[in-house]
Amino acid sequence: MANPALQLIDFPTPRRGSGPARTELGEFPAALRQLPRGVSVITFGEAGKFFGLTGTSVSPLSRDPPTILVSVDRSSAIAQEFLASAAFGVSVLAADHDALADRFLEGAGIADFELRSGGVWVSPSSGIPLLAGAVATFDCQLEDVMQSHGHAILVGRVRGVRVPGKSSALVYWRGAYNQLGWTEDEISRAVGLGPVRLSATPN
Repeated sequence: MANPALQLIDFPTPRRGSGPARTELGEFPAALRQLPRGVSVITFGEAGKFFGLTGTSVSPLSRDPPTILVSVDRSSAIAQEFLASAAFGVSVLAADHDALADRFLEGAGIADFELRSGGVWVSPSSGIPLLAGAVATFDCQLEDVMQSHGHAILVGRVRGVRVPGKSSALVYWRGAYNQLGWTEDEISRAVGLGPVRLSATPN
């Protein structure tokens, strides 16, 4: 017996050579805003000249071999530095990393003192810096580059991963940052290990 909850919808067959209606294409930017995307900082460069770039286009490609995809706008000022790097790292941001996401939104350098601080950046055997407090990190060798519509799509062969077990992730949805899960601070307050934030009472 057919499942009454499932209904087949017949879509009209488009005429050959015809494309989507203009009204549909006009809604494309609005439709993209409805697509929740994870936020990561992509790191690349070489010793003494490392950079970070916030990205929402990181996606898995294959488990065997372990590979991921990252895209970058070729017209951006940071693109050539990225494409010249033989390796790159991906740090998936936690919910309380929105300030980091803003910092690297257009691409920015990473100072040497940050690499030596021990609390913010850690460097794996490849030398590419990764975020110590990330939800997960991927240490990648650049394997291939494809070009499409003004963007470079980079294939990274994953050489190492790190999963610290954070309880939240930063996402980008409807033009703003949001979160999945609870931050460490929210968990501490919920179980009574941290101070409760009280709203100010007007006089």
